[in-house]
Amino acid sequence: MRASIRRILLLGLLVLLATTGWAAEQPSLSGRVVELALTGPVGPASSDYLLRALEQADHGDAALVVLRIDTPGGLDSSMRDIVQAILASRVPVVGFVSPSGARAASAGTYILYACHLAAMAPGTNLGAATPVAIGPGGTPPGEPAKPEPSDGATADGSRPPAPADTLARKSQNDAVAYLRALAELRGRNADWAERAVREAASLSAQAAMTAGVIEVVASDLPDLLRQIDGRRVAVGGGLATVDVQGREVVPLLPDWRTRLLAVITNPNVAYLLMLVGVYGLILEFYNPGIGVAGVAGGICLLLALFAFQALPVNYAGMALLVLGVVLLVGEAVMPSFGALGIGGVIAFVLGSILLLDRDIPEFRIAWGLILGVGLGSAVGVALLAAFAVRATHRAVTTGAEAILTDCGEAIADFVNGRGPIRLQGEIWQAQCDRPVSAGDAVRVVERRGLIVKVEPMAKDLGWNQGVKP
Repeated sequence: MRASIRRILLLGLLVLLATTGWAAEQPSLSGRVVELALTGPVGPASSDYLLRALEQADHGDAALVVLRIDTPGGLDSSMRDIVQAILASRVPVVGFVSPSGARAASAGTYILYACHLAAMAPGTNLGAATPVAIGPGGTPPGEPAKPEPSDGATADGSRPPAPADTLARKSQNDAVAYLRALAELRGRNADWAERAVREAASLSAQAAMTAGVIEVVASDLPDLLRQIDGRRVAVGGGLATVDVQGREVVPLLPDWRTRLLAVITNPNVAYLLMLVGVYGLILEFYNPGIGVAGVAGGICLLLALFAFQALPVNYAGMALLVLGVVLLVGEAVMPSFGALGIGGVIAFVLGSILLLDRDIPEFRIAWGLILGVGLGSAVGVALLAAFAVRATHRAVTTGAEAILTDCGEAIADFVNGRGPIRLQGEIWQAQCDRPVSAGDAVRVVERRGLIVKVEPMAKDLGWNQGVKP
């Protein structure tokens, strides 16, 4: 155990030294062009990475930040954090949708509009920035919500909108105002920005250039730098000239922290971490020992809770998930012939479905994983119920009732219906209504304290043949 602890401490020290060394080896950013990358869904990991990278570029006096964008969209909270960091940046930030085939959809459109300069590569697109209603009763984009029946009416005779429709319109109007504000701040086409939200409109690179949504169409990074050199942009309340002629480009890639955050905030990984954590702690409580299950379960559960804190969790789904686990554990501890287990499986599956109900596939728990875990739990419940039913038909093997129907041997002749017998290696006083001779096989039919009542057995079914009637 001590050797294992020393190895763990040594490994932790090596990781700490490697991390410190990585931080110390970061190149100087003074007067250089910093290249960042926003790929995949916008979430807690990408937000953490870009916020720290933009802060590092600010403190390092970089000449320019080029943000490559290729995203289908993501979480509103993470997108707003990134937009605020770009707006607060003292270094000009150029949003560049590239390479060809990339897109800045949904949340990516807001981020591109927030950049000081917006550029796209040929064969790319942006738009479809309509906020999607989430959860049961939500309204799909571009489809009006159906008003619920109401007995009241407005002064002009029209009926008031349903609550779901009101919430959808509030969310959409907020998004329109937000994107128009960014468009007006950067001097871009605010009317098309409103269409991107209300109508989920999209544009190709050349069409966006023609519509005044972006400033540059560039084939690659050198072409982009050549076209924007000498442009004046508004930064920090004043005007700054982009001077990138002959400057070195320094890419800042995601570090270990960002990669770790990206892994644990994957809904499927966070879901599995929670299950491993809960079952690990349960196993440790019921089978205390070295503590491996408890330690591993505690670490996994804390990581899962951290991930769920960063993810948009539906708390009704979390409550159903916890209830399902509790019922499944209850079935294992006090078998109810499947009643608790079936209810636990149903609550578990429903909670898993509702836990992360989002319009972006990357922020949903995979159906295959939910079905696999649900089927595994159902099989476990079926096995427990089968064992419980079998146990009810099994003869008692321990306790005071274990000797009932057991066979023994008379040690001496019974006198007045009483005599000693050998039963399970012990000498018992027995009572019988019929004559019993020494060596006769007898069977226990009743127990009264320390005296058992027996009856003789047929000669061909002796106890020494190991046969019970």
